Amino acid sequence: MVLKKLLLVVLVCQAFMACSQQKGIVYGDNAAAGKYYDVRGIKLYTEVYGKGKPLLMIHGNGGSINAFEKNIPYFAKKYKVIAVDSRAHGKSTDPRDSLTFEMMADDFAALLDVMHIDSAYVIGWSDGGINALVLAMRHPEKVIKLASTGANLWPDSTALIPSLWKDMEREYAAKKDYHFTTAKEKNDRKIFMLDYKEPNIKLSALKAIKCPSLIIAGDHDLIVTTHTVQIAENITNSYLWILPNSGHGTLVEHADEFNKKVDEFFEQPFHRH
Repeated sequence: MVLKKLLLVVLVCQAFMACSQQKGIVYGDNAAAGKYYDVRGIKLYTEVYGKGKPLLMIHGNGGSINAFEKNIPYFAKKYKVIAVDSRAHGKSTDPRDSLTFEMMADDFAALLDVMHIDSAYVIGWSDGGINALVLAMRHPEKVIKLASTGANLWPDSTALIPSLWKDMEREYAAKKDYHFTTAKEKNDRKIFMLDYKEPNIKLSALKAIKCPSLIIAGDHDLIVTTHTVQIAENITNSYLWILPNSGHGTLVEHADEFNKKVDEFFEQPFHRH
């Protein structure tokens, strides 16, 4: 499979696993904190850390709970962190051949219901950032505030940097007529096609988001900066934060600053500029 630039951030996260293992916790593979929930016909794997106000963390394409290992320890000091392996990712298997952001957002809303949580703060990265936006659009009562980093609204070179989009087009064409046989091949293609064909969100649709929103990207992100600005401009109650000297992995590359800034956003009253 041709390597997607978007999936390189997963390797960045995995590079930190040795540190977590030394502390006795491997986020995403911690039996003491992990549990499966029956949600909408599949089993969603979650890990819960800390106590307090609920905070849902949603990872990106090809990732898992482990993507947040630089963030969970910080937020677990004051929040009940609910880290989830999204449908068809990590330990949350899904044999079906379809996958959409709407489907995933509905999963998260149903998960909160099953956990008897009325509403939560949300942090989403990349595809998880898209999921955070779609969750707030489809289930506004479930989201108190959201922080979305590295999200896009549609799949083309006006939203994704042109080099990434060209790589994705080449990958799609290379295996357009390939017959996928194994479960892993089918799943990998399914999550690739999610980003190749979706999302398809109109700017006007963002008006449905009522909760305060912090829209984030790096100044060298895989998302075109003007696209991130458009997202922030079309959400009524939003702040925009472009991190200097940062790529797509804002919450990994600048974890301390990211954690502090998002925490302050969650804690402080929203004031429209």
